[in-house]
Amino acid sequence: MNYHKKTINDVDVSGKKVLLRCDFNVPQDKETGAIVASLPTMRALLSRGAAVIACSHLGKPKGQRKESLSLAPVAVRLSELLGQEVIFAKDVTGEDAKAKAAALQPGQ
Repeated sequence: MNYHKKTINDVDVSGKKVLLRCDFNVPQDKETGAIVASLPTMRALLSRGAAVIACSHLGKPKGQRKESLSLAPVAVRLSELLGQEVIFAKDVTGEDAKAKAAALQPGQ
């Protein structure tokens, strides 16, 4: 078996868009380390000129969108922790997500 997997340190991410799956499905009413734990990876990618698209979920019970399960508060907190604007898309597909991903610049 090949256990020699590449990490973000082995790949040139400058000028590339990187899809980063994050475990942001955290309780919204408590302090948590889950958002903070993702910061070193995000900062490393951003500092090396990547445009980072972070994705996560809180749920969509029975296919219905619930405002109480929005990741918008996580985006606000992430903006504070990173010290820069985090652009929030309302869904992972559709025109809003496509437009925001297309407009993303290196370091955003």
